[in-house]
Amino acid sequence: MRYRVMFMERTGAGGQPSEDPTEYLIPELEEGVVKEALFIERDQPAAMHSEERLEEDDDFLSVGSEVWDYDIADGREKEFLDALANSQMVLDYEVIDESPEPD
Repeated sequence: MRYRVMFMERTGAGGQPSEDPTEYLIPELEEGVVKEALFIERDQPAAMHSEERLEEDDDFLSVGSEVWDYDIADGREKEFLDALANSQMVLDYEVIDESPEPD
């Protein structure tokens, strides 16, 4: 099964990521749950406006998002969903492919 996951991403004053949100997911996962992870896109914080730096009053809006696709081993979906909840960095997720693995 394949999931698309949107993570919250904290950024610095220039809009660059200040941490890797997927790092909060890794400790929650057992070996073999994720078969493949693929980075899809990154959205800048809403406070970036048209400038290259956040304005002083907008520092609290320094949150963007990162989207990743995860291919999950058959039968391990519940473990993956539990890890998403436990990471506390996931804004949203959806199933994008329910096809079972080919034999």
